[in-house]
Amino acid sequence: MFDALSARLSQGYRTGAFPPAQPNLPEHFAGRPVVSKDVDVESLQPICPTGALCRDCAGASAIDTGKCIFCGKCAEVCKGISFKKEYRMGAMHREALLATDAEYHPEEQLDRGIARLYGKSFKIRQVSAGGCAACELDFNVLNTLAWDMGRFGIQAVASPRHADAILVTGPVSDNMLLALKKTYEAMPKPCLVIASGTCAISGGIYATSPQVNAPLDGILPVDLYVPGCPPHPAVLLEALLRLIAIRK
Repeated sequence: MFDALSARLSQGYRTGAFPPAQPNLPEHFAGRPVVSKDVDVESLQPICPTGALCRDCAGASAIDTGKCIFCGKCAEVCKGISFKKEYRMGAMHREALLATDAEYHPEEQLDRGIARLYGKSFKIRQVSAGGCAACELDFNVLNTLAWDMGRFGIQAVASPRHADAILVTGPVSDNMLLALKKTYEAMPKPCLVIASGTCAISGGIYATSPQVNAPLDGILPVDLYVPGCPPHPAVLLEALLRLIAIRK
């Protein structure tokens, strides 16, 4: 016991200053992309493994970050595409995941009732619906001392009956479809649904598999989309705080 106390005292305070300080992102971090309007996305489509290169409703060249696995292959062959350090990529509407060259402002939570319901206590039941474990591991990181999402009242719970939200990772395989639906049905309502990672949002590299049921919003009503393969802990935590309207 004394050894543990001594080690804790010598280590000091280990939780990062994010937020409000900027996160300490790795040098190779690929955030929200910027796509120049003159990029011929049609000619680049064979390069993208998930078909993320597209056009928005106005016809502008875009990358669908809900499909993108952030491999950077398109940026390697096209100077008009670059991946920035913008980590505030979570969105509450699917169309907001389309990245162009327009000035970007993250979506704000406009429902004031969300903050009243979840602003001081937000319980999450995580479901791995056929994922590779990368998204699951980066969500688990938020429970460590370095990130400590519990300081915002955010906690992971074992039972869906104790949860305010369900956080789904993976492309929703056939074997997990029923379990996912039962988990959602067991949750007290109202509840929120979070699609974490490209696989949950669109199916990712598994989208064309006959054993996959993605996108998640075709199964459950999604309230938050968090792109990434996997989403960096800073991307996920920032998106969660914005979803429940916590300002730090």
